[in-house]
Amino acid sequence: MAAVDPPGVGTPPAERADAARNRARVLAAAAELFRSREDPRAVTMDDVARAAGVGRATLYRRYPDIVSIASALLGEDERVLQEKLIRGAPPLGPGAPPAERLAAYYAAMVEFLDRHLPLVLAVDAGAARFAVGSYGFWRAHVRSLLVEAGTPGPDALVDALLAPLAAEVFRYQLASGVTPAQIAEALAHLARRVLSDPGHSLGS
Repeated sequence: MAAVDPPGVGTPPAERADAARNRARVLAAAAELFRSREDPRAVTMDDVARAAGVGRATLYRRYPDIVSIASALLGEDERVLQEKLIRGAPPLGPGAPPAERLAAYYAAMVEFLDRHLPLVLAVDAGAARFAVGSYGFWRAHVRSLLVEAGTPGPDALVDALLAPLAAEVFRYQLASGVTPAQIAEALAHLARRVLSDPGHSLGS
């Protein structure tokens, strides 16, 4: 029989009530700042501390930087989407052809970006995009679809297929008058051309 830990062993301590209140205030204040700023990347830790009514030390004890705050706000929706990719119904989840799964992933990510663009802009800045944990998950997912489809050079192609989902690209497209539905439709076409016939040229 496996040993059973004594009560409380192996479980994190419960969050104190005052710490939970401060965390909620920080996240609510940060969410409003990200929404209200023309450039969400201009939000600073001092801005968040002032808006939340907490001291800098209190803020930095939980969140080392702005990216960690934005990531915390995005976290739950990202986890939900990741769970759908792993165990959800096809075509987003397993059971559909790779091209259809990639098209469904693109549609889900366009919806995600449209709903959370200010937050993603705060996280997805330049090279920082590649250091965010969720990027590694999206990359592994798309690469697995390329491998399943037998697409040549999956390691070279995977980041190119993720590039259209960069927040800056999405914001530029919206500002140019392109709708999220048009973006999703174009990316679905890209997915089917690349994965349905990997040896076929995109331009032919």
